[in-house]
Amino acid sequence: MGWKLTRRAAASATLAAAVAVVPLILPQKGAGTPSASASSWETVAAQRPAGDEPPPPRLPRNFRGKGKWIVRDLGITVPFRWQGRNGDSQMIAGGPQYPIWFTNLIHRGSLYTLTYKWPGLTEHSCSRIPGFDLRQLNEILASGRFVGKETLERGRPRRVNHWRVGIVVPERPPGNFLRFPLALGDIYVDRNDPGTFWQVLQFGVQNLYDPELDEWLVMDTFTHKTGKVTLPPQCARA
Repeated sequence: MGWKLTRRAAASATLAAAVAVVPLILPQKGAGTPSASASSWETVAAQRPAGDEPPPPRLPRNFRGKGKWIVRDLGITVPFRWQGRNGDSQMIAGGPQYPIWFTNLIHRGSLYTLTYKWPGLTEHSCSRIPGFDLRQLNEILASGRFVGKETLERGRPRRVNHWRVGIVVPERPPGNFLRFPLALGDIYVDRNDPGTFWQVLQFGVQNLYDPELDEWLVMDTFTHKTGKVTLPPQCARA
């Protein structure tokens, strides 16, 4: 999901993720052998308080979707693709003909980000965070807080469940303590399927390149069909 602490990657995810739009210092949330197993997500989800809450978001192993990446304070909207294959996943926003062009990947147990183009950016190296996979992303999503049922009115109305995922440091008990919200993600998944993502707002330090620290991904399509994930040569050397 376009998250970029250690340039962009550290969460994309929210999300984004996210939408995902995670992405954040996510490895701190779960270490261990990379795995795309669903068991950890199920464990975290089962530990949620009982009530009328729907199941939390869960990025599937295989999917493909298209939409838009929106940076409102810059007045920039570019095409966006998000695909998953066997637990790996890739976001691509923009392209060589657009003012914004980047890719984020979860690939073989590592989180990568490579920003080809961004206004005012001169550094274009690929960043890699090892020890992060689909299982750990879904654990973070499963720990989110349910906001409520909503209807998105972008073109075709979509009935969604709105969730909020956040990372705040340092960890402190309730009370008057200094703490900082590193990243927040508002995640909107289909009301009938928590594995279908329709919209993600990412806000926080992970959006370091944007002056207002917020970016949107909005999906026009999202299907549970196997997508394509390609690690760029620059990231293979990271």
